[in-house]
Amino acid sequence: MTKKRNYIDSVHFYGRIWCIAALFVMLLVPTLMCLHLNVWPEGSVVGKAFFAIAILYYPTAVVEVIAYAPLLGSGGTYLSFLTGNIVNLKLPCALNAMENAKVKANSEEGEVISTISIASSAIVTTIVIAVFVLVFAFNPRFTAVMQSETLAPAFKQVTYSIFGAIAATYFIKHWKISIFPIVAISLLLLFFGSIQIGILIFIGVVLSLLGAHVMYKLKWV
Repeated sequence: MTKKRNYIDSVHFYGRIWCIAALFVMLLVPTLMCLHLNVWPEGSVVGKAFFAIAILYYPTAVVEVIAYAPLLGSGGTYLSFLTGNIVNLKLPCALNAMENAKVKANSEEGEVISTISIASSAIVTTIVIAVFVLVFAFNPRFTAVMQSETLAPAFKQVTYSIFGAIAATYFIKHWKISIFPIVAISLLLLFFGSIQIGILIFIGVVLSLLGAHVMYKLKWV
């Protein structure tokens, strides 16, 4: 008799399938283009470009999974890495949803809330993008307004405003344990301003855990 999968096992089973399928589709697009045009890049050129990018992004990709998975849960992690835009959208949505639902990220409730919030975010994002693509396509004036110098500075601050609003609520509630990671990350950015965001988040998580542990041992919190 076949053993019935529980929720987490099902998440990993279907998550792996969809990740492999997405990777296949992404590789299929350039392959079909090469087949249709009968033009193939030289292996040496592809290898040189691949290794130049892999050295930079592969370590970051591994670190991002380690840093995001405990916050997003299994289902949320698969959905986030499939749909993208984790830092700007998926992570803030998941954290805000769990905060409002008063559940922890590593709990069963948090797992469900995170997955639902990220799925909803992906659906809403797709709808919004589709609507604005149609608006931009049929209304050139709207495109000119959105690309104007007046609105350009606002779009550069979207990420900071989202994370600032989320971080402020946590800093107010847990201001003691937030001091050490804020100071440490600020000093790190001061000397290494070009560090990758995925690595920076991982370092911030580790420093936050260490700082909170030390403060707990010293009975400061």
